[in-house]
Amino acid sequence: MTSSVKACWWRLSLPISPDLEESLLWKLADMGLHRVAVQHAPETPAQRTLLVWLPAFEWPEQERDHLIASLCPLAEVFGVTLAPPRWDEVADEDWSLSWKQHWQPDPVGQRLLILPAWLELPAEYSDRLVLRMDPGAAFGSGSHPTTRLCLEALERNPPLGLRVADLGCGSGILGLASIGLGAQAVVAADTDSLAVRSTTENAALNGLSEHQLSVELGSADALEALLSGAPADLLLCNILAPVIEALAPSFDRLLSKRGRGLLSGLLVDQAPRLITVLNGLGWQVDGQFEQGRWGLLNISKSRT
Repeated sequence: MTSSVKACWWRLSLPISPDLEESLLWKLADMGLHRVAVQHAPETPAQRTLLVWLPAFEWPEQERDHLIASLCPLAEVFGVTLAPPRWDEVADEDWSLSWKQHWQPDPVGQRLLILPAWLELPAEYSDRLVLRMDPGAAFGSGSHPTTRLCLEALERNPPLGLRVADLGCGSGILGLASIGLGAQAVVAADTDSLAVRSTTENAALNGLSEHQLSVELGSADALEALLSGAPADLLLCNILAPVIEALAPSFDRLLSKRGRGLLSGLLVDQAPRLITVLNGLGWQVDGQFEQGRWGLLNISKSRT
């Protein structure tokens, strides 16, 4: 871009591995950066690009360098280094429309299809259960391995007639899938107001009433209030492992004695510690599933 053109935005393009996606999105959201997208194609899931739009007047070179430096430790957890970032100057644009071009129909498992709300249903996917999503800039569209692990677990063992509680709902994708797969109702909570709004809007996109999927701002206490004294049959918790560990003491209040839970968001090497914590709280692990470095635990109340 020539020097005569004044940039209104910086657009960061950063190639990333699927393992890094969730951690980077979490870190950016924690920094208050919500103009974010992850560009990928379902046929090449290992090739992804993180895109971030930053107001030019707030992000001089020194601040942009500091941003990249703050992301590097997240890559080190996985034993990799970040790829060189690319910064492009872009004229004033509606970024919320700009990032939409990076989402595509995304088949999951044998039956599910995550379909961006602005796209038509492709004929080749007409036999799938469609989950319409306007993913929002901060929460993605279900492409991360932890989310896919949860979706595939729901598909393997559909929550037919069950009351489902979603703790840390993000975009609401797991709640949408639960209803589509036969759940009686879903209650959801998230500590991020953007997540609450995103879940509410995505429920409306799929024609769901508040009775079918209700969401509140907050954590375990908010979810418990939504349950109104009747614990759920299925608990979904797709959050980072340290947060799951911190929330685990509340599971007794959220999940019925004969209920089960799907816990994801953890690295495989974090599972042993989390299992020990869960066992100490009276929970047993009935199944463990992996996708790359990420894992999912299927839990129930110990019968011993």
